[in-house]
Amino acid sequence: MTHTLHRMGNPESLSRDYVLLFMPSKDINHVGSGPKLRKMLEISLKNGAIRIGDCRLGNEYYQGGLDKLLENVEDRAVVHAVFNDPEKITAALKELKAADLGPSVVVSGLFDKVRDCCKKADLTPHTVNNSLGRWGRTERLPSEDILEINTMCGHGMVAVKLIEDTVAEIQRGKMTPRQGAERLFRPCMCGIFNMDRATELIEAMVEK
Repeated sequence: MTHTLHRMGNPESLSRDYVLLFMPSKDINHVGSGPKLRKMLEISLKNGAIRIGDCRLGNEYYQGGLDKLLENVEDRAVVHAVFNDPEKITAALKELKAADLGPSVVVSGLFDKVRDCCKKADLTPHTVNNSLGRWGRTERLPSEDILEINTMCGHGMVAVKLIEDTVAEIQRGKMTPRQGAERLFRPCMCGIFNMDRATELIEAMVEK
């Protein structure tokens, strides 16, 4: 799944950024998959996921709260959980393996870190996708610090202008970096925006 694949940043920052994506296969195991997907999200939350989301119906802000999000998971949904710690995602993978619920599990993160998590969970990756970066007139792109935040929403819902405005509001003392990260999370309907990492990145931008 490519929308979780193109996150930018240095290795230290990205070592605190992981996404789990859960997805049934159409006409193979999607019928009755809603409760299984909900259980996968619950396992993720139990093991320390920062936030979760649903590609069909949106994150908790779209649906009126976390309980509603879990309640509304449908068959054929594509759902996500974002983590900030490889130990937490390893624990989630171990429990997901034991539950053996059926839908596909995709892990996004730095190759060496994800490989280590899978090894500790006694899992062998089926497929590996690699982001080849950006091509073309890259000089027209925003600055790298903006892109590090922008690319945490793979569908581009966290707009560059919103990031710039949020940083400006924080500099004016109108909100804290954490409140700014919360503001930026809201439009990321899939819920893969890492608020903890965003807070760190915003703090660095404000200081600079």
